[in-house]
Amino acid sequence: MGVQEFNLKNLRVVLERTPSVLTAWLNGLPEEFIRTTEGEGTWSPYDVVGHLIHGERADWIPRARHILAGETRPFDPFDRDAQFAESAGASLAKLLEEFAMLRRESLTALDEFHLTEDDLKRTGQHPAFGTVTLAQLLATWMVHDLDHLAQIARTIAKTQSVNVGPWSAYLSVLHDRR
Repeated sequence: MGVQEFNLKNLRVVLERTPSVLTAWLNGLPEEFIRTTEGEGTWSPYDVVGHLIHGERADWIPRARHILAGETRPFDPFDRDAQFAESAGASLAKLLEEFAMLRRESLTALDEFHLTEDDLKRTGQHPAFGTVTLAQLLATWMVHDLDHLAQIARTIAKTQSVNVGPWSAYLSVLHDRR
């Protein structure tokens, strides 16, 4: 199946590439791709980049610090819609640059933790899930990036759902997630 043991070095390799993948993919695309959504209550690629920026500021490293500090109170709640106010009016190019800078800072902080196997087993309290480990938080960070890359691909692909005609049957990216 491909499930791997936790490997921080491998996770970090994916995390460091996300900004360049997004920049290469999205920078300069027509607005109809950048601002499209999958329907009411869903996010455009522009919104996703804003969400990733907010995550760099308020989620991954702050929660890792929380765990490493031995905090017993739950993590601060994460505002999953903060990007709508925080990114309003910014160009996508500016957001992509900001995300790249923040991700570099996050990865520098991660490196400076000098995490041990014991550190990765340390726990924190998620407001909805209860006890989580640092390793789970870090693995989620990487998978979260990939989840949003898949979301962007699906959203952009759906702009052509009518145009592909009968090939739609073979293009899983055009079908809603389970």
